[in-house]
Amino acid sequence: MSGEQKKKPKRPKGTGCIFMPKDSSFYWIKYLLRGKYHYESSRSVLKGDAEFLLRKRIGDVAHGVIPDAAQKLTVGTALKQVVDQATLDGRRSVADTERRITLRLLPYFDKDGQMSSITTVDIKAYQTERLKAGAARATVNRDMSIMRRAFKLAMENDQLTHMPKVKMLRENNIRQGFFEQEQFDAVLAHLPKEFQAPLRFAYITGWRLKSEVLKLTVAQVDMREGCVRLEVGSSKTGEGRTFYMTTALRTLLEQQLASIDALKKQGVICPFVFHRDGAAIRDFRASWKEACDAAGYPGKLFHDLRRTAVRNLERAGVPRSTAMQMVGHKTLSMYSRYAIADSQMSREGAALLDTWAQSGGKTRGGSVERFRRRG
Repeated sequence: MSGEQKKKPKRPKGTGCIFMPKDSSFYWIKYLLRGKYHYESSRSVLKGDAEFLLRKRIGDVAHGVIPDAAQKLTVGTALKQVVDQATLDGRRSVADTERRITLRLLPYFDKDGQMSSITTVDIKAYQTERLKAGAARATVNRDMSIMRRAFKLAMENDQLTHMPKVKMLRENNIRQGFFEQEQFDAVLAHLPKEFQAPLRFAYITGWRLKSEVLKLTVAQVDMREGCVRLEVGSSKTGEGRTFYMTTALRTLLEQQLASIDALKKQGVICPFVFHRDGAAIRDFRASWKEACDAAGYPGKLFHDLRRTAVRNLERAGVPRSTAMQMVGHKTLSMYSRYAIADSQMSREGAALLDTWAQSGGKTRGGSVERFRRRG
């Protein structure tokens, strides 16, 4: 068989191939990845280098590892997936997420860069730069929660095999504000009457003023059963909620329903429990600030009413599991942030402890049991 060239042995099936394109001086490799052929340059003029890379890639695929070169998910696409998923989940934070991505994350992380190239060092560098620019730690953490979500979604979708560690910054911004009854009454005295009713409701229930109280409809009030309901999907957590009426809350709601009936006789149909001459109340932050300043309590927040309601439930000895359901806290850790132990509660606690100690540890009074449930 002289003069005849021996045929090159074919590579075993499934082991890919090595070739050099006409328009390239480097060897390329070809291998099967998830039922499709993937092409990658070895960036070498040596065939042995290409052979080594090919064996490595085939080994990675065999062990279920997606080669980094195949991970072409861009930062822009990954962040868009976060927005899309939030939209599918019906989250109210979609607009805020889009704003943070557009104004903060994309200007820093290259939109067309690969997600697989972002490291923990890059994450820390972003946090450092934002803090130097004067951003609050909580603000930076909200940005990082979006990045972490983008990585987790990519991994769930098998677009990435690993993600950097995204460590949140320590936050020291837990507010401690709340109202005593006389303080609250003083602020109300400087507000128009139509604003007083929703604030009184928030003071009692601890419900979120703008998203829950001001949107409350007549259909959600059940005077016969003596309760107010938030339907599933209408609260921040997406869960339903029921608050049974206290004497003060029943009186307040009776007055509001009477005002709605009066409007109906005049031909005005109002679906909202709290209204301004039949129209929905959107916001009244300017009036609130002026009233707080005039009453001598500048800097008070609407959210202080939520903290106050939680504290009042604690004072009343309501079991925490019940209180959490009433105000809409999903976790005990979040509820505990609002359950502010003021000086009066501490004095009550010391008195109960003293009674227990003097009895030799034998006291089992109702007040002691109630105190225990608070802890």
